[in-house]
This record gives sequence, C-alpha cells and structure tokens, in this order.
Amino acid sequence: MLTAAPLWLLLALGLLALVLVGIDSDGLLLVGGLAGLLLALLSALLPLPPLVQLLLWGALVAGGYVLLRRWSARHGERTIPPAAGAEQAEVIAGFDADGLGRVRWQGQSWAALNLDPSLRPAAGSRVTVLGREGTRLRVLPAPPALTDDAP
Repeated sequence: MLTAAPLWLLLALGLLALVLVGIDSDGLLLVGGLAGLLLALLSALLPLPPLVQLLLWGALVAGGYVLLRRWSARHGERTIPPAAGAEQAEVIAGFDADGLGRVRWQGQSWAALNLDPSLRPAAGSRVTVLGREGTRLRVLPAPPALTDDAP
C-alpha cells in the first residue's frame, strides 16, 4: 500500500502535467499541483492524519488561488511583445459590415476588429495594428504608402 507522500506526489505531477499541456486557463490546476508538491513533502516529514492533509491541501489551494487572482488583477492583461514590423498586418479574410475580419500578424492568424467600418480592407491589403482586446486585434486600414514621386 502506498503512503500519503507518493499519492500527493502523483496528484501534483498529474495536475502540473495538465498545466503543461495547456488545459489550465486560470491557474487553479497550477495552484493545486504546487499545493500537492508541498503536501507530498510535509506528509513525508510529518505523520499527518489524512483528514488534516486534505484540509491543508484545500486551504493551500484556496489561499494560493486568491493570491494568484489578486496578483493577476494588479499586473493586468499580458501584453504582446513588440516585434519588427509588428504594427502592420495582412488581411486574410475581408472585413464584414460589423468590422470583423481576420489578419495575419507576426506570422499567426488573428481575429480583428476594424475601427473604421466605413473602410473595408480586402484580403491581401495591409492594416495597422493599434492594440488588442483579449484575442482580437484592433486595426485600422493602413494609409497608402507615400512615395518620393509626389510633388
């Protein structure tokens, strides 16, 4: 029969494996996995009754999750790192009347919202990326390139 420490370790590794696969969207599995690792260590060093272990794990998960949410709220949304040419994107699918379309930006396809719905960029044209809301880029049709030929 397995003792408590290996069981906590297996639980922790399972939860952390789910985090690595990308299933954890808000950090709860990460906090649960880290709490499981701490419980594996504690249960190997101290003879804690199973009910105390479960209550301690629950308290660690709840407290850790609250701290993680507070930290996330303070540090805001993750920003997209700037890259060369990041301000320009290519339209993949033309924009509809609501201003929704798709663009290729930094080598990936993104949903986009055209902030000037009076202009509808066609597929293959360029737009300027102004920012993002979640997973949707906010774009404006790129102005035509200026040439030295103009008087």
